[in-house]
Amino acid sequence: MTEGLLVEKRQRQMVEPADLFRFMFLQDARLSPNGNTVAYVVSHVDAEKEEEYAAIWLLSLETGESRRLTAGLARDTNPQWSPDGKQIAFLSTRGDKPQIYLIPVDGGEARALTAMKQGVGGGPAWSPSGKQIAFTACPAAEPPDPQKPYRVTRHIYRFDAVGYLDSVVQDIYVIPAEGGEPKQLTHDDCQNGMPLWSPDGQEILFTAAMFPDSHRVYPALRIVNLAGVVRDLVKDWGYAISAAWTPDGQRVVFVGSPFGRPIGSQNDLWVIDRQGGEPECRTAGLTFQVGGGLQADMPVYRAFPNILVSRNGQAAYVQVQEGGMVSIYRIALNEPESWSPVMTGERTCIPLDMDDKHLLFAVSTLDAPPELFIATVAGSNERRLTRLNADLLAEYVLPTVEHLSFSGDDGVPVEGWVMKPCIGEPPYPTILYIHGGPHSGFGHIFSFDFQMLAGAGYAVLFINQRGSTGYGDEFSTRIIGDWGNLDYKDLMAGVDFAIAEGIADPRRLGCCGLSGGGNLTCWIVGQTNRFKAAVPENPVTNWVSMYGVGDVGPWFAPAEMGGLPHEIPEVYRRCSPITYAHRCTTPTLLVQGEDDYRCPAEQAEQFYAVLKASGCIVEMVRLPASHAGSIHGRPIVRRVQNEVLLDWMNHYLLGISEDDERSDRGVESGGVTDP
Repeated sequence: MTEGLLVEKRQRQMVEPADLFRFMFLQDARLSPNGNTVAYVVSHVDAEKEEEYAAIWLLSLETGESRRLTAGLARDTNPQWSPDGKQIAFLSTRGDKPQIYLIPVDGGEARALTAMKQGVGGGPAWSPSGKQIAFTACPAAEPPDPQKPYRVTRHIYRFDAVGYLDSVVQDIYVIPAEGGEPKQLTHDDCQNGMPLWSPDGQEILFTAAMFPDSHRVYPALRIVNLAGVVRDLVKDWGYAISAAWTPDGQRVVFVGSPFGRPIGSQNDLWVIDRQGGEPECRTAGLTFQVGGGLQADMPVYRAFPNILVSRNGQAAYVQVQEGGMVSIYRIALNEPESWSPVMTGERTCIPLDMDDKHLLFAVSTLDAPPELFIATVAGSNERRLTRLNADLLAEYVLPTVEHLSFSGDDGVPVEGWVMKPCIGEPPYPTILYIHGGPHSGFGHIFSFDFQMLAGAGYAVLFINQRGSTGYGDEFSTRIIGDWGNLDYKDLMAGVDFAIAEGIADPRRLGCCGLSGGGNLTCWIVGQTNRFKAAVPENPVTNWVSMYGVGDVGPWFAPAEMGGLPHEIPEVYRRCSPITYAHRCTTPTLLVQGEDDYRCPAEQAEQFYAVLKASGCIVEMVRLPASHAGSIHGRPIVRRVQNEVLLDWMNHYLLGISEDDERSDRGVESGGVTDP
């Protein structure tokens, strides 16, 4: 390395925990009706106030210049252009509850359109005429008083990040764009969402989930007309996670799957007649995950994949997970079945909007959060539109990433990566970071945790073990009834490979992960003592109790275990980390959300109790958050999770103590710290 490069490297810095709130995150974007302007949302955190804000910006495709449309003193999200392009409707938290606001594109103050008692949950969606706006809201005036008795009758009575469902489930509403009294169209006690007007403006397509008389979690497709008459489009056949109309309004395109497939099987793209019938699969021969994404560590709000249908109705553009990459595919909607990748590469590409000329999409890589891009609908003339974090990233020495390919215990190829630190010499202290799901994946998308750990001198090893999506159904469903076998062996094979390559130091290994990653972290420390530190976050540790306490437990546990607890008790016992917890000698820090209904606190509490009773070093940090709160929850939760993760690894892998700093960072012992 030349002297000049050494000086430049010394002047730049590594990513540190305090840098978390320096990043800005692209949330969403929409093309104007004339195709000349993009409305997009950027979120940021005020580090001093530890409050998150989001503003809407307008970008001219002709000049490339951007201007802020909303002040960004609240969370202004989901901008939707009026059909004439003169106004933008959006959701905002600037009042007591989230409401829909309208703002003129040429400037002026935003005006509130809705005043729902519990706020607006979804939308807005303009009618084709521009005269009405559809949205979702809870019809109940007030939620029940938590200090008073409350009777539960629903199958699924509470849901993670939503709360107790009786008084928060959403119905479909329409309201005149000029203002007035909203009209409630549905009254089904379901969680209804994603309203989409039919091209003729006569009906609204929407998803319906959380049926009060069923443990079914995945949504059905329904259609409601303006008189409030509802009909099922896809219910008993299977589920749909997102949908779109064809331009002629005669068909609906959706991402989903029929019932009966094993959990973890890939979703496909389907089309169905507007009046119903048997859905037609358009991706039967495509082995990758249609609509799939990768696990990231950043507050990106889009939970479901977009389906963009071409103006001529001949094709749909949708994201497809291919192992550790997410590409945009063009999928034919008519015979013969065909598809082709449009935007590819070692990155994550998320389709946002399109017209006759443009395809608008977001791109994230391992070393950069999402930025806004545009190309032709054929995928040519790709152009980057935003550089939200370019100056910030230029300040850092960013780690390098090496792709790993190795064989699992049974010879099946497994993919992984190692992010190498820019300081120190190999073999590096190494942290095995395990993704959740478990039917998800890691890959080419930004993770602040990865960057922070690499900045502290760790190699970060991340692997798509058995159960991961993007590699075909055989790979993703192989763990059913057998958690802790091939998935665990794949991870250990990856660790052994990194050690053999001279990358990982076998004497300084740590492991961590959220949800399914927390489960495998707890599993690992009950199977081996080769790891010197572990940080499981919101784990599943006991499948029997998980069946009864998790919001999706009565559906998820039998699907993953292969039967009910009383039918196959030995499988539930064998696949539960709690069974082996008494063998753990690895210093373990459990991180648990107090409001986690997906993997409730009792899962971590059981593991904590056994480790304490067995004499293992164990602590627990309780976060005022839901299941994934450390990714997209309140800023204080994100900050504390990063800090305790790094502190624990530093202490037990490197011998660095941070105990004196914990109280300054807002992490209290609460009597759970070893003396």
